[in-house]
Amino acid sequence: MPNEQRENYIRAIYVISKRKGSVRSKDLAAYLSVSKNTVSTMLSRISTEGYVAYERYGALALTRKGTSLAKRLTEKHRLIELFLAKVLKRDPAQVHDEACLLEHDFSPQSMAAMKKLLGNPKSDPHGSPIYQ
Repeated sequence: MPNEQRENYIRAIYVISKRKGSVRSKDLAAYLSVSKNTVSTMLSRISTEGYVAYERYGALALTRKGTSLAKRLTEKHRLIELFLAKVLKRDPAQVHDEACLLEHDFSPQSMAAMKKLLGNPKSDPHGSPIYQ
């Protein structure tokens, strides 16, 4: 399974849990704009890989491994959003989707350089904390 797809699900669970407290399959399907069957298939896979604790028809929870990955992805996402808005002068309201595409491909070295270039920022262009 491509890392990007796995990472999108893991980060989505993390984001939803921060907003709502608990996450159900239907929340994930709505957030990712996919069917409940697609969510169920992916949850089985990422559960087997140790990223999520999942029981059919129950609430979802990231494992320690899943939470660690989700935090790293969220930090990358928010740094990239800030880079797009601040350096490339993109409209902050329009940087989310592009950051979603880019967060999977930047190396740790590039992210460190971006962080340094941005002056070790604390928040993204929307005011959310970069570091969890």
